[in-house]
Amino acid sequence: MGTGQITFFIIAFIVLIIIFTSFVSVKQGTIVVITVFGKYRRILTPGLNFKLPFIENVYSKISIQNRSVELEFQAVTFDQANVYFKAMLLYSVLDQQEETIKNVAFKFVDERNLMQALIRTVEGSIRAFVATKRQSEVLILRRDIVEHVKEQLDQILESWGYHLQDLQLNDITFDDVIMKSMSQVVASNNLKAAAENEGQALLITKTKAAEAEGNAIKISAQAEREAAQLRGQGIALFREEVARGMTVAAKEMAEANMDTSVIMFTMWTESIKHFAENSQGNVIFLDGSTDQMQHTLKEMMSLNLLQNDVVKGVKK
Repeated sequence: MGTGQITFFIIAFIVLIIIFTSFVSVKQGTIVVITVFGKYRRILTPGLNFKLPFIENVYSKISIQNRSVELEFQAVTFDQANVYFKAMLLYSVLDQQEETIKNVAFKFVDERNLMQALIRTVEGSIRAFVATKRQSEVLILRRDIVEHVKEQLDQILESWGYHLQDLQLNDITFDDVIMKSMSQVVASNNLKAAAENEGQALLITKTKAAEAEGNAIKISAQAEREAAQLRGQGIALFREEVARGMTVAAKEMAEANMDTSVIMFTMWTESIKHFAENSQGNVIFLDGSTDQMQHTLKEMMSLNLLQNDVVKGVKK
């Protein structure tokens, strides 16, 4: 091989190296930062890009996609209770503007230092907020904690070229002693609420029962009143019919020249018969003395005279 051929191969090799180093392929979702002798020069967007070989260098490749990191840390409340947090932080590059990319590329030495600063900033913000709250308030202030962190971090992250997309507090726990006492408080509150509900239910039941009993008594009294009224009307009708029948019977006996006292005797015997048939006892006591007999006859004669007067009044 001659000297000319060797020279040709060397020149071709150098040309190939220059060609390969003059083009840079940038993946989608990535921005490439170019420097010239250590000084920022420009950025390359996704696709095939040209750069000056041996002069422009690729300083860093920055992903503009969302990134996440999980956090586990401890905080102390105002009343000296330990709170343990498990959180998920979602962040990304703020935008694709040149100044933003410069901040992302040059604010921190490397990705590790960025993550350390980001995590410590989030933890410090949450600790500062929790330190002003009591242990009993922390669990119900989950949303307030997230909003506080976002408010505190937005300006700081923007100065770094990043944006906080979301912060999720996945778990908030306390020491075992505190968790046990909280469970006991919840259980006692549940028992208290159950006892109050049971008392209210018993009160409602007794109230309804009293109202039902009162209504039943009212209905029963009204029914008894109506029944008494009907009984009174029936007795009145019965007496009216008896009087009418006695009048007719007395009139007929007077026309036949018969003693009307027989009517009273018949009524007395019918009454005795009625008592015997309808009463619950087995014995009927009658006074059979002479005085009582005379007394009974006098009453019957008085009724007889009354009936005669009734008959005379009817004839007139």
